[in-house]
Amino acid sequence: MATYFSKITGWGMYVPSNVVTNHDLEKFLDTSDEWIVTRTGIRERRIVSEGETTVSMSVAASRKALEKAGIQPEDLDLIILATSTPDYLVPPASSLVQDELGAKCGAFTLVAGCSGFVYGLATAAQFVQTGVYKHVLVIGAEVISAGIDWEDRNTAVLFGDGAGAVVVSRTTQPGGLLSLKLGSDGSGWDALIVPALGAKNYPSLENIARKEHKLKMNGRAVFKFASRILSDATMEVVSEAGLTMDDIDLLIPHQANQRIIDLALRRLKFPAEKTVVNLDRYGNTSAASVPLAMIEAIEDGRLKENDKVVMIAFGAGLTYAAVVWEFQPFETGPADEEEAILVTNWPVNSAFQRKLQEMRVAAWKMKVQARTKASEASMAIMLPLYSFRKGLRKRMQNGNGKKPDGQ
Repeated sequence: MATYFSKITGWGMYVPSNVVTNHDLEKFLDTSDEWIVTRTGIRERRIVSEGETTVSMSVAASRKALEKAGIQPEDLDLIILATSTPDYLVPPASSLVQDELGAKCGAFTLVAGCSGFVYGLATAAQFVQTGVYKHVLVIGAEVISAGIDWEDRNTAVLFGDGAGAVVVSRTTQPGGLLSLKLGSDGSGWDALIVPALGAKNYPSLENIARKEHKLKMNGRAVFKFASRILSDATMEVVSEAGLTMDDIDLLIPHQANQRIIDLALRRLKFPAEKTVVNLDRYGNTSAASVPLAMIEAIEDGRLKENDKVVMIAFGAGLTYAAVVWEFQPFETGPADEEEAILVTNWPVNSAFQRKLQEMRVAAWKMKVQARTKASEASMAIMLPLYSFRKGLRKRMQNGNGKKPDGQ
């Protein structure tokens, strides 16, 4: 019997050169830099220029990833493109990427909202760990700006465009994917939605006039879901790997909102300095969010060889996905040869050691769950008070004929 592991052997990213700052948005939106930064942590985002598309950005990022992995497009066995903003509804964007790269393999587009890249990473690992494929290209790319109503400050201030790609390769080097958690709560399907861009409700003249072909978001519903699932799914995937947060070297969360990330860190008691955040420069790039953060962490030296990393995302659907990934040495070595190590006398922990670790993980989970419940109870109490205060402030300002500051 042979065993294989998954390894990220190459990575590459592409972001448009066009930078749109909060001050740029102030010129045509009823908002301010202070309002946006305070509520989201975002200061600027990248927006595509003419000629830049999901496919073109995917190809640019993928070429860098292939070069880093030291392989050619024809060496790929599969391409997985995670996106909710394809160039066309038909044909799939993944086939266009495959053709432009010159690859001779299968390709499919994975639609799971902002969770798409992590879904793709978990999927790629299954193909290589079973020995079916040797190299799988996983891409997260979005042109969210194409679906934004630029008169709606609830969405216009949040999103940006970009692409990140990795090559997941088969290896005999222990590590790679240690655990995964894929989830969906379809009851929240309309919390993030483009109402009129599909077979059920097409973009008629009437729908376009109502801007139903643009992204709509129930911010409160998304925040409630995200703030819960970020900590819960992280806890579950870490415990599934037989670890606690003390064993995690780096957390790479979906870059949606600084408040959501901060809340999760408090519940998990995880230090901010071990958390990758770049949303201040890119905003929410949906499926490109996690790969952009991961690649920057590698290139900045924050993510190192042998680090155990949690990557987690949440998004439209409502979906969520999390993985614990152990990064093997970045340079290819003898352990990356195709012949697998036979599982003979494979070293295992003693029964006592396993039991001790299980008890440690269980105790940690109980503490996190207790903090989460306390936090949710506090939010349930404070939210009505906040809403009352906000309403009272508006009534007082309206009575004086004044406009709320930053609104």
